[in-house]
Amino acid sequence: MSDITLEQAQDAVTAAVAKATELGLKMDVAVVDAGANLKAFARMDGAWIGSIDIAQKKARTARCFDMPTGKIGELSQPGGSLYNIEHSNGGLITFPGGLPIENGAGEVIGAIGVSGDTVENDHVVAEAGVAALRS
Repeated sequence: MSDITLEQAQDAVTAAVAKATELGLKMDVAVVDAGANLKAFARMDGAWIGSIDIAQKKARTARCFDMPTGKIGELSQPGGSLYNIEHSNGGLITFPGGLPIENGAGEVIGAIGVSGDTVENDHVVAEAGVAALRS
């Protein structure tokens, strides 16, 4: 199994923090490795303390299921095929802000989770972290 390197994880965090700064946001950013273990983390000055756990769980959720947390949220609505999944695995986050990270071969090597503002902004900042590894 391929795994995200420390340098890649730090690059993703740096890019996400830069995007949050550009947008005037205060975010918590977590990157996990292929085993869903925390690899890199940043809490911007003034970011919510409660968002530390949410960012880490978004990253872990995205890696455990290899899909964006927002997609899991759609599937976990009442009547959905993943209804109540957020109660599994020690607690998952099923709203946007968590994204899998793939290598050039399309293998998932980790994931990023961002929390600290609206879920839409969390997602935008997470996308910036992922995009930094594509270039």
